[in-house]
Amino acid sequence: MSEQPMSTVPAAAVEEGAKKSGILWLALDRPRLAWHAWHDGAVYLVSGGAEQQLPGLESLDRVRVTLRSKDNGARLAEFEVTVEAVDQAAADDAVADAVAVLAKERLNARDTEHLAERWARESTVWRLTPQL
Repeated sequence: MSEQPMSTVPAAAVEEGAKKSGILWLALDRPRLAWHAWHDGAVYLVSGGAEQQLPGLESLDRVRVTLRSKDNGARLAEFEVTVEAVDQAAADDAVADAVAVLAKERLNARDTEHLAERWARESTVWRLTPQL
């Protein structure tokens, strides 16, 4: 994948880059590194509580995401996403599936058995949907 302007980033390049790397950069108050999971056409991440802090994300409708190569750090893709808090209390299989995928990507969690429950109490799960 080569670096491309935001308006011409192919959806396949975004998906491939997001699946290959467990981290991305968000343009918040400054570029912020965040771990994430790709699921069902969107990036999912969690913030707050004992998880990563992403100040300002909660006040945004859109944010710029940068994906970088795991091998050499080169920028693979840069694109805008819509930002949406996931209702973790919803009795929705799609939400449960997304949270389960995200939990699998969480390395070194102190309470892996009860991770989803802790997130529901203390944190916010976010869905970042690429606008390509």
